[in-house]
Amino acid sequence: MKIRRLPDHLVNQIAAGEVVERPANAIKELLENSLDAGARRITIDLEEGGRRLIRITDDGCGMTPEEIRLALERHATSKLPTDDLSLIRSLGFRGEALPSIASVSCIEISSRPAEAETGWRVKVDYGQVTADAPVGMNPGTRIAVSDLFARLPARLKFLKSERSELTACLDIVRRLAMAHPHVGFTVTHGGRTLFQSAAQSGDLFAAGAGRLTDVLGVEFTDNAIPVDVSRDGLRLSGFASLPTYNRGVGDHQFLFVDGRPVRDRLLLGAIRGAYQDVLAHDRFPVVVLFLETPEGFVDVNVHPTKAEVRFADAALVRGLIVGGLRAGLQAAGQRSSTTVAAAALGALGRSATAPAAPSSVPSGGFGYQSRPSAPSMSPRLSDWSVAYNTGGNAVPPAQSRLADFAPHAPAASSAAHEEHPAPEAEDATRFPMGAARAQINNTYIVAETADGGMVLVDQHAAHERLVYERMKAALAEGGIKRQLLLLPEVVELDQIAADALETRAGDLDSLGLVIERFGPAAILVREVPALLGKADVPGLVRDLADEIVHLGEAFSLKEKLHEVCATMACHGSVRAGRRLSVTEMNALLREMEATPNSGQCNHGRPTWLKLHQADIEKLFGRR
Repeated sequence: MKIRRLPDHLVNQIAAGEVVERPANAIKELLENSLDAGARRITIDLEEGGRRLIRITDDGCGMTPEEIRLALERHATSKLPTDDLSLIRSLGFRGEALPSIASVSCIEISSRPAEAETGWRVKVDYGQVTADAPVGMNPGTRIAVSDLFARLPARLKFLKSERSELTACLDIVRRLAMAHPHVGFTVTHGGRTLFQSAAQSGDLFAAGAGRLTDVLGVEFTDNAIPVDVSRDGLRLSGFASLPTYNRGVGDHQFLFVDGRPVRDRLLLGAIRGAYQDVLAHDRFPVVVLFLETPEGFVDVNVHPTKAEVRFADAALVRGLIVGGLRAGLQAAGQRSSTTVAAAALGALGRSATAPAAPSSVPSGGFGYQSRPSAPSMSPRLSDWSVAYNTGGNAVPPAQSRLADFAPHAPAASSAAHEEHPAPEAEDATRFPMGAARAQINNTYIVAETADGGMVLVDQHAAHERLVYERMKAALAEGGIKRQLLLLPEVVELDQIAADALETRAGDLDSLGLVIERFGPAAILVREVPALLGKADVPGLVRDLADEIVHLGEAFSLKEKLHEVCATMACHGSVRAGRRLSVTEMNALLREMEATPNSGQCNHGRPTWLKLHQADIEKLFGRR
């Protein structure tokens, strides 16, 4: 079979298969062109999920007739003033988008620079120019793509339903809108406005917060922590959700590198590592992170869609993300998601209607009886200074206090003193977590705050987090104890992996793993961290070798040590069902206020929730 040169129209269709798989890809390429052109307002009009029509109008710099014609040729671009691919700072640069789209659709480009008196229109029908003439229009560019893949049945049959394609289009718009908050976006579908966000003012951080409210909703911004850290020329900024505000899938993790939306496994893995000990493995945080890099640090020329990137120092990027997110989570302290309290209120509202009405209440509706006189009962929750069990009977305070809380708890001379605290004990309500007033089912602590609110604490989940944080601090300060292997274990590897481990032997030694080279392609393990117990040494060493080869750092060993600490903390903390004295409960609350990440346990469950006075009043019909 002889070699032949493919015709231009077939070459363009093959190239289009790499760049344009569905309407969302076409929208991404066209929006990137608008943003590179300096647009401040962009309107996207869609029909039939983008299959029938995609029309994008912007107020950017516009193009002359010659530039429009040149833009429709393959590998013609204004984004590379030099031939150095390491200096790319624009979103587009390949010069493939417009000719690729024009080869699989009918496309009409109308554009006018601000200094021109009139605009110019070029229409291309599946690669053939059918119109090339002046047109009246405002400064800017308007591109209409119609009947995408209509003449390519093999491509058309792989498109999904109209709703699925529309969802993908909106996802692209929202991602670019988050990265460019100073640009206004409007999306319509069939004449109906689906998304609209005005251009935000202020610096990039403030403008980004306003845009995220439009895109992700006020619930996210209410439950997000700011992230802004720098290291070695890199800057990471954005917002990350509290651990108790999470999703069941990872499609709400938005990552941007130099303003470009990316889907990078390294970055996603770093986010998972940062939330490892505060979130369950089957839950995902909501994050919006922007990474800014120096020139030459990122290679974006690794995939036609430009959704994947490569970093000059992957370990530095991962360390920056993990460290930045963990610092933000620690700064949040005992803060918990507002959705936890909202869910509790919803559950209380449903359960309030479940029981049958008491016999003293008329059957025609809700009736209110006169308040009975009960001189033996205190009218205020703040007067309850002892724990109560489920039967409503007062429980004598525990004779022995938790040793962990002893340094923080006030002295108590007798049980009578516990049941009748000194007047100054009432001042405990001024603390963020309030003052302990009761214990429910020997599991949940009820506290009152100064604003009249009520805090409910899961004593086991809260103490589990406190113990875990202490163990991590002890590991960092006192080092990691090692277990000498009776018979050193030889792990067979390839030479590249063995070389990588040998170069990091000192770092692994500080983590309790003592290794040495054993021949050209093997590693001898002499000691392992004692915390790991009966560990799979060969599997651990191979995982570490893979990480060091690809990332330049051994992360899994640290994570395994933390997993062991989390398990030990779970089994060593105060169990549900243990009766606590008021002193012990208050000591637990005070330590929660001073401990990072105390808003959730090691498995990601919330440790406490707060009901404000207004919320409680609504439950009883007072509001």
